Amino acid sequence: MIFSHISDMHLGFIQYYSEERENDVYQAFNEAIDISIKDHVDFVILAGDIFHMPNPSGKAILVLANTLKKLKQNNIETFFVLGEHDISRIRATPVPFVYHNLEYSKYIGNGKPFQFKDVLILGYDKRRKNEISRFESDFATADSVAKNHKGHKILVLHQGIGEINKFAAELNSTDLPRNFTYYAMGHLHEKELKNFSHLGGPLAYPGSIELTSSEGIKETQKGFYQVDISTSEAKPNWLKLDTRPQFSIRTRYDDLAQEVEALATKFQSVPRKPVVEIKIHGKKIETNIIQGQVAKLFPITLRCFWKVIHQAENWDATFVDKPAKIDDEMMKLARSILNSDHLADFAIKELLPLLSSNHLDEATHLVIENFNRFKKEKKIAD
Repeated sequence: MIFSHISDMHLGFIQYYSEERENDVYQAFNEAIDISIKDHVDFVILAGDIFHMPNPSGKAILVLANTLKKLKQNNIETFFVLGEHDISRIRATPVPFVYHNLEYSKYIGNGKPFQFKDVLILGYDKRRKNEISRFESDFATADSVAKNHKGHKILVLHQGIGEINKFAAELNSTDLPRNFTYYAMGHLHEKELKNFSHLGGPLAYPGSIELTSSEGIKETQKGFYQVDISTSEAKPNWLKLDTRPQFSIRTRYDDLAQEVEALATKFQSVPRKPVVEIKIHGKKIETNIIQGQVAKLFPITLRCFWKVIHQAENWDATFVDKPAKIDDEMMKLARSILNSDHLADFAIKELLPLLSSNHLDEATHLVIENFNRFKKEKKIAD
């Protein structure tokens, strides 16, 4: 028996106001589904952040409907939990529930165990920092259920694990129930596969299926896991998806012309127009010269950005040297400025995503909710 583990699809994500980037996400998702059908998987797990926004576009809704329908027509079941991008802060029914009600997919984010043939599948929706304490009793119950099940046991979560990324963590691996044979994770956008001695099987993050804004521009690979559970051991195999290439280049101002020429040659063999970022450093820099050189790449790239890097600016250099870890650096800065882990988590993980996607009503609701909780906690403390 084989199943696909896909996460962080972010259907409906639009980068640079570009229809091509929106379609890149749909293409990657459709490719993952087509591979799953071709390889005759028995079921598919979607581990949260199915949509990029709680109120997705009609196009995103239709893309998911068509792919789930295709899986259903091939007798492949789908199971899903909700990520933070799927859940509205204003009380509303999450859009993925529509597919559950239409029996295109099965919702498992409420912690209720579901048995598919001889496989136990159990999951939980994304929980915020102030809700994490509820996991202690939930995990104890889940562990008891898993311990009494003879076949494979899969736990589906959309949470950060501290041993993998301490800045995006709400849990440690030691908090997890121990009796599952596979831990199907979502939330972190980089692929990770860990085998902890205290857990009953591998813990896996497939990563996002496409680069999103928080990851920066970089040369990377995106994909998903296919997991073989034909034997007593779960064996995940990561499969690469054909995503649009992205390059982040650093060059000296004096070498810019040669760099542009080399990139133009390189891009001739790239199947899709790439997204490119060029970071330029030097002592004497003329902006009009840079613009003239970079403009040569415009016809052969989807987007081409450039910026001047000043070595003396340590704050800027942090982002330049580690573009893949922008979220981590933002969290460090927020903690330094606010002098509070709790407020930094709230600002970066909860409030910023809503504001950046122009969800002002939900952001306002969240601020009021957080303030009321603060008043209540202060009253109790006093």
